[in-house]
Amino acid sequence: MKALPISLFCLLCGMLIIACVNPPDYPDTPVIEYLSINKPQVRQGIASLPNDTLSIVFSFTDGDGDLSIQDSTDVFLYDSRFPSIATQYKLPTIPEDGTGNGIRGEITINIQSANTGICCIENGFPCPSNPQNAIDTFSYEIQIRDRAGNLSNRIRTETIDIICRL
Repeated sequence: MKALPISLFCLLCGMLIIACVNPPDYPDTPVIEYLSINKPQVRQGIASLPNDTLSIVFSFTDGDGDLSIQDSTDVFLYDSRFPSIATQYKLPTIPEDGTGNGIRGEITINIQSANTGICCIENGFPCPSNPQNAIDTFSYEIQIRDRAGNLSNRIRTETIDIICRL
């Protein structure tokens, strides 16, 4: 007989705890945080070498859930060697339904060296076919934009080595 009141008490306490949980309170401007890269070195991307892939992972939050601009780019990668030029990417479309309480998640960007021109710079020229230097270094700075045009904070990867010659 006593098992029923104890079970009922536990059930009521559980429901009370669930009822007190608030939805996340993220700012409406996107916030990103750098998480990792898949490797610290990548081969220079030229046609005569096998393609290499660099993966960058970062997390995001957005209070109003308005990420992914249709028909527009919304992720910007800045190479530290050319800080005023951005390589642009498109986030997958995130439906607006159910995003009123904000969204969070992780984004992975896969960059293929031959397709995007991850390459060494020598004497001001990119991708030398017979480089003198064995290694070049750089990092990426990343920023995202939401549908309202709000730009996130900028994050930076660790230093990445480009293998110029094999």
